[in-house]
Amino acid sequence: MDHSVKTPPVLSVKMWPPSKSTRLMLVDRMTKNITTPSIFSRKYGLLSLQEAEEDAKRIEELAFATANKHFQSEPDADGTSAVHVYAKESSKLMLEVIKRGPQQVDSEAEANNDGDALFDLSGGRRAFIDLEEARELLRPLAEPNNSYTKIRFSNRSFGSEAAKFAVGVLSSVKDQLTEVDLSDFVAGRPEAEALEVMTMFSSALEGSNLRSLNLSDNALGEKGIRAFASLIKSQRGLEELYLMNDGISEDAARAVRELLPSTGEIRVLQFHNNMTGDEGAIAIAEIVKQCPSLEDFRCSSTRIGSDGGVALAEALASCSRLKKLDLRDNMFGVEGGVALANTLSVLNELTEIYMSYLNLEDEGTEALAEALIKSAPRLEVIELAGNDITVKSTGKLAACIALKESLSKLNLSENELKDEGTIIIAKALEEGHDQLAEVDMSTNMMRRAGARALAQTVLKKPTLKLLNINGNFISEEGVDEVNDMFKDSADKLGPLDDNDPEGEDFEDEDEEEEGEEDNELEAKLGGLKIKQEEE
Repeated sequence: MDHSVKTPPVLSVKMWPPSKSTRLMLVDRMTKNITTPSIFSRKYGLLSLQEAEEDAKRIEELAFATANKHFQSEPDADGTSAVHVYAKESSKLMLEVIKRGPQQVDSEAEANNDGDALFDLSGGRRAFIDLEEARELLRPLAEPNNSYTKIRFSNRSFGSEAAKFAVGVLSSVKDQLTEVDLSDFVAGRPEAEALEVMTMFSSALEGSNLRSLNLSDNALGEKGIRAFASLIKSQRGLEELYLMNDGISEDAARAVRELLPSTGEIRVLQFHNNMTGDEGAIAIAEIVKQCPSLEDFRCSSTRIGSDGGVALAEALASCSRLKKLDLRDNMFGVEGGVALANTLSVLNELTEIYMSYLNLEDEGTEALAEALIKSAPRLEVIELAGNDITVKSTGKLAACIALKESLSKLNLSENELKDEGTIIIAKALEEGHDQLAEVDMSTNMMRRAGARALAQTVLKKPTLKLLNINGNFISEEGVDEVNDMFKDSADKLGPLDDNDPEGEDFEDEDEEEEGEEDNELEAKLGGLKIKQEEE
C-alpha cells in the first residue's frame, strides 16, 4: 500500500489577463477622467461624453494589446509587470487625448429631408464661451428671416454674459422652433451661475411650441428642473423629452411630474443614468401612465429596485403603442421581472427590449419569456445579459426566441447557460431567423459542444455580422474548430482572447482566487488618473 503523502496541486494566481468587468471598469474610469474639468480642459477644451467614451474604449484596447504583448514575452511571470504596462500605457494615451482636445468640427446648419434647418453648435471645441464668441457663433441665428426650426447648443458652456446675449436671439426665433437641444450647455460652471443661465434660457423659450426638448447632461437635480419651470410648463404638444444624466433624484422626478402640463403627445421619454431610486421611479410611473402615445421609454441605470420596477411595469401597461423599452442596469429582481411579464403580455407593438442586469434570475426570465411567447410578434432585439439565467429557464426562453422571426440581435451574455442551455438556444435559432445579425453569448461557462452548435447555426444566417462567444471555457481544440468554421468569414467571429480553456476544470476550486485576483488588479488600476501638470 502506498502511504506516501500526495502534494495537492498548487494553484498559481496570475494578475493577467484582466477580467471583462475589470476592463470595463477602466473604460468607465477613463471616461470620467476625460470629461472632468481640469487645467488641461481649460486650455485644450473638454470632450463630450460620447467622444470621451469612444476614446476611452480605443485607449483601453490599445493599452491591453501592448500589455498582452509584453505578457507573452514573459509567459512564466505572474502578470504584475503586464498590469503596470497596462496602467502606464492607458495613462499616457489618456493624456494625449486630453491634450488633443475635442475633434474640431465646424459649427454648421443642416437641412433635413423634411426641409427643417438645424442650427448646430455642438461641433468644435467643448469649452467656455464668452460674450464675443457668443456674438460670432449666434450671428446666423440672429439674422432676420432665417429658416432655422431646430437648435443644438450642446457641447458649449454658456456663462451669464454669453447667455444674456443668447436669450435675446432665442426670444426672436422661439416661435419658429420645433426642436431644442440644450444638453451639456453649462458644463463646469458654478452652480449659482449655471442655475441663472438655465433660468434665462427657460424664460427666453417660454411659450415656444416644441416637438422635442433635450436637457440631458446638465446635472440638473431638482434645482435645475425648477430653473426650467417656465419652459416646461408652457409645452403642451411635446413629443420627445430627454433628461439623461441629469441627477434626477426622487425630488427632481416629482418636479418633472408636477411641471409637465400635458403628456398625451409624448412618444419618446428618456431618463437614462440618473439616481432616481424607487420613490423617483414611482413619480416617473405617474408620468408614464399619462403617456398613451409613448413609443420609446428608457429608464436604464437609474438605481431602481423592485418597488420602483413594479410601479413602472404597471404604468407601462397603459402604453399600448410602445415599441422600444430599455430598463437595463437596475435592481428589479424577480418581483420586478414578474410584474414586467404581466405588462409585456399586452404590449404587442414592441420591437426592442433591453432588460440586461436586472437580477431577474430564472423565475423572472421564465415569466418574461412566457409573456413574450404570446405577444410582440415583430420583436427585433432581445437583451437579457447578466441576469443569472441558467439552463433551468432556457426552455421557455428558447420557445420565445423560436417564435421571433424578425429577430436581428440576441444578447444573453454574462449568464450561466453552459453547454446545455447554449445548445437549446442554438436549436431555437435553426429555423428561419433570416434577419439575425448579432448574437452575444459571451461569458456563459460554455465549452466546445455549445460553441460548435451555436456557430453551426448562426453561420447559416445570411445577415450575420457578429457572433460573440468570448469569455467562455472552450478548449483549444474547440477554438480551432470554431475558427475553422469561420475561416471564410473571420470578421463575423468576435475575439476569443478572454476564453479560458481550463476554466471548467477549476471553476469551483479557484473561484475565491479569481475574485482576489480581480480585486487586486482593480486596486492597481483604481488610481489611474491624469497628471495635473505638463509632461
